[in-house]
Amino acid sequence: MTSQTTSQFVRPRIDARALLGLYDPADSIDWGPIRAAQLHAGSQLALFMLAANVVGASLVTMLLAPRVPLWQLASWSALVAAVACAVAFRRLAKQHRNAVTGSLKDVRETVLDGISLGAVWSIPPLAFGHAVDADAVLGLWIVLSLLMTASAVAMAALPLATIAFVAIVGTAVCTMLALSGPPVLAAAAALFTTLLAIATFGRGRALVVIRANEMALAERDETVSLLLREFEESGSDWLWEIDAQRRVARANPRFAVSLGADPKTINGTPFLQLLAGPTWEDGNFAPGLRALAERLKGREPFRDLLLPVYVNQDERWWEMSASPRHDERGAFIGFRGVGSDVTEARKSADKINQMARFDTLTGLPNRLLINETLARAMTDADKWGSRCAFMMIDLDRFKAVNDTLGHPVGDRLLGRVSERLNLLMTENEMIGRLGGDEFAVVVRDATDTQRTEQLAQKIIDALSQPYEVDQHTLYIGASVGLAVGPRDGRTAEMLIRSADLALYRSKDAGGGVFHAYEPQLHMAAEERRVLEIALRSAVENSEMHLTYQPVVNAANGQLTGFEALLRWTHPQFGNVSPVKFVPLAEEARLIAPIGEWVLRTACDEAARWDIPVRIAVNVSPEQLHNPAFVSVVAQALAQSGLPPERLELEVTESVFMREGTVAIEVLEKILDLGVRLSLDDFGTGYSSLGYLAHTRFSSIKIDRSFVQGASKGTKEAIAIIRAVVALAESLGMATTAEGVETEEEHQMVQQLGCTKVQGYYFGRPLPVQEARMLATRATGNSAAA
Repeated sequence: MTSQTTSQFVRPRIDARALLGLYDPADSIDWGPIRAAQLHAGSQLALFMLAANVVGASLVTMLLAPRVPLWQLASWSALVAAVACAVAFRRLAKQHRNAVTGSLKDVRETVLDGISLGAVWSIPPLAFGHAVDADAVLGLWIVLSLLMTASAVAMAALPLATIAFVAIVGTAVCTMLALSGPPVLAAAAALFTTLLAIATFGRGRALVVIRANEMALAERDETVSLLLREFEESGSDWLWEIDAQRRVARANPRFAVSLGADPKTINGTPFLQLLAGPTWEDGNFAPGLRALAERLKGREPFRDLLLPVYVNQDERWWEMSASPRHDERGAFIGFRGVGSDVTEARKSADKINQMARFDTLTGLPNRLLINETLARAMTDADKWGSRCAFMMIDLDRFKAVNDTLGHPVGDRLLGRVSERLNLLMTENEMIGRLGGDEFAVVVRDATDTQRTEQLAQKIIDALSQPYEVDQHTLYIGASVGLAVGPRDGRTAEMLIRSADLALYRSKDAGGGVFHAYEPQLHMAAEERRVLEIALRSAVENSEMHLTYQPVVNAANGQLTGFEALLRWTHPQFGNVSPVKFVPLAEEARLIAPIGEWVLRTACDEAARWDIPVRIAVNVSPEQLHNPAFVSVVAQALAQSGLPPERLELEVTESVFMREGTVAIEVLEKILDLGVRLSLDDFGTGYSSLGYLAHTRFSSIKIDRSFVQGASKGTKEAIAIIRAVVALAESLGMATTAEGVETEEEHQMVQQLGCTKVQGYYFGRPLPVQEARMLATRATGNSAAA
């Protein structure tokens, strides 16, 4: 125990009011046992105080007998004896002598003892002092002073009662001396009484401090004893002790049992030999045992040192702690410590570590272990001047499997993917799952660039083969992004970022390929980041505007409507192509507010036109997957005053590719408002025909690629246009040919049966003022049917 800890026991804070018995404070000290100790100390000297009172009364009687009537002295002596006996008997009561705790009431009641004794002893100086001579007064003062001193010494454990007695008797003596003697004697008596009261309080406080320390030490000893008893009874913990030569001394039974040995046979055996077990002979010690040997050799304390121990050919894990021991002369005499069998805890920790670093679905290393492995590979590559590599793998078309067949099938498919990837790995690579349908490969030695790229292609080829899952034949693919360290990143985080950018390029290229990182990818990513920041404030800064491209009747060239096209002019970047910023807006979840602005602006403008031509607005799939979009359309119509039949929303067939969404319900509610619906870029997908029969489209727009192909005489393009026109006519829909740029193309699509055309031949996208003038000049019969 340190001196600081010891001082906490010998210097407790004692409240003066609590010491006197005026109240019990709510502090850390338990005053119940202290009160009992005070009462017990008073009972121990009760007979002594009784004798002191009797002897004192006898001396006063003899001193005053020649000067005071004997009957008065006898009566007073009898009163003293009666009061003293009553006080003694009460203090000797059984409950005070045997009690382990005392109450505040018990201590307060002792004040009556002091007051009673003080009252009877104040009678001689006050009643007889004026009738005796100076010698008798002096003698009486001496006897009373001795009695007060004896009380202060013997009864200090009850300071309030003792101080009350001393104060009453001292006041009486001072009064006697002031009336019959020199004032200096009265002052001396007053000083003596004050000092005696202070001494009584100090002695009482010292006794309480001692008792508080005794209680604290007893409690500590009891706690230590309980802990040691519990410790000894525990089946997995034990004490051990070795001498200065590192041999077992006084072998603990638990320690011996844990080693599978007899306690009597291991005394004097080298400690390290016992712990090393079968490895002692060959010297193939575990690192933990070597660390223990170093601590023992250096006579250093140690804590929670983990080492393997073989007990009956079974490996156990022990945790050891110990401190060096010294005798009273300071000489080193060995170590004493504690050991714990933590085998089960270590197994649990290994299991937790396994769960923390491996994916539960596939059993592959997860993101944490991948990052740790890549960091080690980066360190080794930097140390040896070699290269490592990191691949990010993203499954193509996996989301469609999840959406159409459900997550259980998707999970089983991920298991098959992980099996194929494992077959491609060697000791030089580690495959892991980042999450979702993303996997990663760490190549520890990527010095051979061609071999690393071949591995990337093997991964794509292997994952592109068909899968048989739950009687379903599934086709997916894979895109791979490759980065080589430290060339493409000096840290693991930078290398992962580079591989991610390369993967982004592979996905952007349509998937099924791998790309290695190039510096310009980072520049492109930075450009996207800057554009996204600028895009977030483009609407508020009035940087966006709409242009309006005319749509005309294929037969007579009359104006039937406009298509609103979004344009962005940035102060720094200039005109930003929609091909660049629209996908970015969808990726950044900005398309909804931008699309709402486009819809409201287009409706407001169309409401200004004198003729009832239609306005067509492109709608993103993200907007249609939000049920609130119906309210957005209704509010735009209501606030602008535009009739619903003059608004046409253009959607692409990608809207219907996502299963389990509300897109169909949203479209039906929009159609119920009276708004028309057009299917844009028809023929570029592969699943639109079914939706044409179930959704109330008013027109189909034929993609410009088919128009251009047909103008060049491509038979497939001509056949597709004819099929679409025939399908539209059978369903009562109009057809609009996009991208018509020449008179020949116009004549061709007209002959093929298209009802409306749109393209540069009839007009480029116009600024709002020019579109408004064109709509105003149009004749009434040019209105849409």
